[in-house]
Amino acid sequence: MAQNTPSDLQRLLDERFSDAPTVPEIDASPLIAMAARGSCRAFDETGVPLTLLDTLCAVALASPSKSDLQQRDIVLLTDSDVRANLAALVPAQSWVADAPVIAVFCGNNRRQRQLHEMHNIPFANDHLDAFFNAAVDGAIALGAFVTAAEAVGLGCCPISAVRNDAQAVSDLLALPDHVFPVAGLAIGYPAEVAAISKRLPLSATVHHNQFSEAGIEGVVTPYDAERLATQPYGAQRQTDKFGEADAYGWSTDKVRQYSQPERAEFGAFMRAKGFRFD
Repeated sequence: MAQNTPSDLQRLLDERFSDAPTVPEIDASPLIAMAARGSCRAFDETGVPLTLLDTLCAVALASPSKSDLQQRDIVLLTDSDVRANLAALVPAQSWVADAPVIAVFCGNNRRQRQLHEMHNIPFANDHLDAFFNAAVDGAIALGAFVTAAEAVGLGCCPISAVRNDAQAVSDLLALPDHVFPVAGLAIGYPAEVAAISKRLPLSATVHHNQFSEAGIEGVVTPYDAERLATQPYGAQRQTDKFGEADAYGWSTDKVRQYSQPERAEFGAFMRAKGFRFD
């Protein structure tokens, strides 16, 4: 198999970023799948072997974990009835029902508390960071799983909507106190090549030594125009409230999306799970 070259990686980064860096002379092969990735929402009917799923879970859980606490778990929904029940909880995303496999990545602060009970030593960190550490651990594992899965030819798409009705998802998966869904992940073999989504210029998101947001409008405005020209949205949000925009770019879509409350009850759900946010 021919080795991927820096020019292959350069082409992919140029497609995604308007100010892509110059790729140095490296073996670009390990980076190609990550640079070329796109969310997959159309899957063929080929099943994903359980042995492969278990292997990908192992690879994902080899990823970094805060202080080696390992506060993340993966629930694989291999049963079609359970998948259908989960899909019914995110009806606005109809493609979820067609995914051959769904995984739910969970933050797990329960195990740490169980260890304290085993050793009869008080748990002294019952505050916001207990939730935050577990959530980040779950997110790291999710990202690692996506990278590994796409490297072996699978397609993936995260499902943040599992938090829309977090209690129902928790009940479906029998998640105990201090274990909570971070995100779902649809997994399968792609039925079509996923599109490369353009990203904000690196000048807006990569900072050297200190954070800076100088000139953010001057960065977002041309990015909006580029997205409108190359990846226009199929439909505008909330036209009944805002009307039809002449130039419906990325920032307009995101502002309209977050002009109405989403998951306002998630904090109450997490408190009911036993977390404190002091």
